[in-house]
Amino acid sequence: MNLNDYADADLIDADSLTQVKTQKPPRKALRRALDHLYQTLERRFLQGEPIRTLVFGRTWAMDQILTAAWRHFDWHHEQNIALVAVGGYGRGELLPKSDIDLLLLFDEEADIDVNVDSIQAFLTLMWDLKLDIGHSVRTLEACQEEARGDVTITTNLMESRTLTGNPTLRQRVSGLISQAHIWPSDDFYKAKLNEQTHRHQKYNETEYNLEPNVKAGPGGLRDIQTIAWVAKRHFGDTDLAELVERGFLTDAEYQALIDGQDYLWRIRYALHHFSGREEDRLLFDLQEKVAEQFGYQDREGQLAVEHLMQDYFRQVFKLRALNIMLLQLFDEAILHQNEDDQLIPINTRFQVRNGYIETLHDAVFIRTPSALLEIFVLCAQRPDTKGIRASTIRQIFANRHRINGKFRQDLRNITFFMELLRSPAGVSTNLMRMNQYGILGRYLPEFGLIVGQMQYDLFHVFTVDAHTLLTIRNLRRFRHANNTAEFPIATKVIHQLPKVELAYIAALYHDIGKGRGTDHSVEGAEEVRRFALRHRMTAWESDLVVWLVRNHLLMSTTAQRLDISDPEVINHFTQQVGDIHRLNYLYVLTVADIYATNPNLWNSWRASLLKKLYNEAMSALRRGLENPMDKEERIRDVQSAAMAMLRDGGFTEAEILQLWDNPGGDYFLRESPENIAWHTRAIANHGLNVPLVLIRETDEHSFAGATQIFIYAPDRPHLFADIAACLDSCELDIQDARIMTSSASDFSLDTFIVLDEEGHSIGNNPARLRDVQHRLLLAIQDPEDTATPNRRLSRRLKHFSIPPIITVSNDPANHRTVVEVITSDRPGLLADIGLAFKRLDLRMQSARISTLGERVEDVFFVVDNQNEPLHDSHRVAELQKQLTETIEQGQHP
Repeated sequence: MNLNDYADADLIDADSLTQVKTQKPPRKALRRALDHLYQTLERRFLQGEPIRTLVFGRTWAMDQILTAAWRHFDWHHEQNIALVAVGGYGRGELLPKSDIDLLLLFDEEADIDVNVDSIQAFLTLMWDLKLDIGHSVRTLEACQEEARGDVTITTNLMESRTLTGNPTLRQRVSGLISQAHIWPSDDFYKAKLNEQTHRHQKYNETEYNLEPNVKAGPGGLRDIQTIAWVAKRHFGDTDLAELVERGFLTDAEYQALIDGQDYLWRIRYALHHFSGREEDRLLFDLQEKVAEQFGYQDREGQLAVEHLMQDYFRQVFKLRALNIMLLQLFDEAILHQNEDDQLIPINTRFQVRNGYIETLHDAVFIRTPSALLEIFVLCAQRPDTKGIRASTIRQIFANRHRINGKFRQDLRNITFFMELLRSPAGVSTNLMRMNQYGILGRYLPEFGLIVGQMQYDLFHVFTVDAHTLLTIRNLRRFRHANNTAEFPIATKVIHQLPKVELAYIAALYHDIGKGRGTDHSVEGAEEVRRFALRHRMTAWESDLVVWLVRNHLLMSTTAQRLDISDPEVINHFTQQVGDIHRLNYLYVLTVADIYATNPNLWNSWRASLLKKLYNEAMSALRRGLENPMDKEERIRDVQSAAMAMLRDGGFTEAEILQLWDNPGGDYFLRESPENIAWHTRAIANHGLNVPLVLIRETDEHSFAGATQIFIYAPDRPHLFADIAACLDSCELDIQDARIMTSSASDFSLDTFIVLDEEGHSIGNNPARLRDVQHRLLLAIQDPEDTATPNRRLSRRLKHFSIPPIITVSNDPANHRTVVEVITSDRPGLLADIGLAFKRLDLRMQSARISTLGERVEDVFFVVDNQNEPLHDSHRVAELQKQLTETIEQGQHP
């Protein structure tokens, strides 16, 4: 690349640069020249000018401006001085807000000493012009010494250009930092590979992040630069095109790299332009602007921004695959070029070379297309191999087109795919490889449609294909005992499945219908039915995977949105499930799915909800669907168990019944025997009808991993609203609320399950527990003193605003009104909803709180001031109106 090829006189305000020579100080003239450059390039960018012209044209013009500024000052010993562009600026890659990396290069220290005033004046001028200058002032010897201890400095100096001054100085530096003196190519390669490994780990080893980093993320610009750096260090290549001549890249691969680089430059240029800063992350608030700039539109049931992100993810996916392939080739050429190959034959098509599976000749996939699937089965059967050799990966890419309709119907290929799913090891690893090399989406075209498909929310942090494969990886993890602590039930249940591959198939298809504008569960069920037919699955197997895909949300929805302490809810759930096999499959699929959706949303509280539902459903299924437990039987069992615990503690039956004071059946239905015994002992010790606040970690028999708060206080209207406001001021998020009133004493027995802002319990923090307890007692007795919540809305939540959807219905069986609220999450939302109920004189009986990323789906059970459900349609309409206005005011304060 020659920057002079991008010289453009229209980018330069010639009059201003002429004035720089004579004007003292030159700041105003330079400012005019910079403003002219910025405005010209901004106009051209918005008009869609090719990105290389914008990037290299900016660099060329900046060279002229900096050179003019440098020459304004007096320099002593000019033959011993040079102004050098290094790093990204040295490569010629200057975007709107990129750092301008400069090296002020001097022959010796004496040359620096006699030019101190000019150095300081030049740098001050750069800062006055508000240029993002990164600078260093060094001698030739200092360059070598600094580079010797830091591979990053070596890399920056490798990419250097002389802007003005003596060009031989830079050439001497290049000699001093060459691999003949420091950082031989093998050490340099290892250091760069280590840098990339750590950088990818920072981004969770995935190209698919909600707000990806275009520069540093996996598959980003830095991955392309890493290839170029290694090639330059080892071969002396100054252009990626030279790798084609060396046989490391094909013409098509080289073009893919260049096209990918151009694409990422366009995105990065837009990010700098719209943010006004060096912003390399595709943030939510910028994604829509970038999509609009590049002409994306809403279509086919997807938002414009989703189309943009799908193109982005597919591009970086391809670039990362090229990066992996090239680095493996470099590894062979740089680290192992003089070593004897270790060969292990496999069959007439494949062998293992130095730990990597490869084809025996270039025509393997041409003569035997089925080998395109066979190779992944072999990888799974030989877990000791490192992977597929780069030269064979290239052959896979070149022969993917052979996977067509005839290929998919071939019994050999069907057998290979099912054999992979049944492999004892390597299932998820090789499905991911198949996806990375473009094989999975061709063998299963319905899967190809979801590759790179994002969902524009905070709940789903991965693209649909990445989430799907992570779900399968989680299912594989459940098979290993070292995951028992985190997934105690799943690691047990997975071994009880008669055919574990059916869980993988259900996982593969559970979200495959997304992006079609219809119910993805229904779409996925039809797709997996066709898969089962093509893969010769039995009727039982087919029915099971179809049912699992169609109902993959059943368990999580039931656990998080319904009252699973109600036997009727359990009975209805088990009727839908039908048998223990389906329950086991559904449980492991649900846990794997949630954890793969967003690891931050998987906490012990959610785990405990699923655990309780699983155990209750298992008991009901063993009892028999024809013999369900009713409420009265459940209440008697709970009372009997709690009474036994209290008797062991020295209470008589008469004392227990007096303390229970007939709180109503709902209390015994919704609380565990352990909690009832805990409450009873505390009330006895504290005094009947005396306000009480108890706090402890939830017990393992009900909901683990959260903090449980029990409040025993005189019942009054709107007690819930005041408690919710207090908990919000304590920066605690309510996960579950059970509100009950003793019919005899008119005392409220309320239980709240809470987590902190990070999704954790309060834990063993006595000072914090005392503070929360103290605040709650004040809120109960003097609600006017309750602090008004004032928690800040996060940047991400600000960007998502879901219009409130309020659904009101009556529950005749439990004599109450059900209010469902769907809207965007924000601090203080629950307290605001409680205040709305307070204004409408409605009493809360219980609530189910469910937060999914930026989206809340909360259910409240309320009655009026006469303990009656709402029958008047005008009151229902007013309730919907008040809630909508309250929520919208909070969204747009």
